[in-house]
Amino acid sequence: MNALSALKTYREVGVQSAIQDASPHQLVQMLMSGAIDRMTAAIGHMQRGEIADKGRLIGAAVAIVETLRGGLNRDVGGELAANLDSLYDYMARRLFTANLRNDSAALVEVISLMKQIREAWEAIPQPQRQVDGRSGPGLALPRS
Repeated sequence: MNALSALKTYREVGVQSAIQDASPHQLVQMLMSGAIDRMTAAIGHMQRGEIADKGRLIGAAVAIVETLRGGLNRDVGGELAANLDSLYDYMARRLFTANLRNDSAALVEVISLMKQIREAWEAIPQPQRQVDGRSGPGLALPRS
């Protein structure tokens, strides 16, 4: 096993451990951070003309946004969940546009929006992070 392969395996084990030990609230934070990381990397690939890598990363960011959107509990989250649903829909559409038109400004816009959502998510007080066994006010991933 070469050093690069060993490092990749180490990272994968670390990520799996972090996921297994994370609360639902932390999992949502991880998803948001993952989307931001992928969009940021996509900008670099876009600037270097690496179209396949750019497309793969934007596709991964769209999948994360759709996962966050699909995890909304509209019954419990009410107006907040409805507003987030609309915002996630907008973000996914902007990501498709960014990919289609090589529009880094669209990626920067979505990164900014996701950072704002993540900051608000992180500001939820600890006692309010659990509602009916779910993370946050009806905004977490559904139970498996």
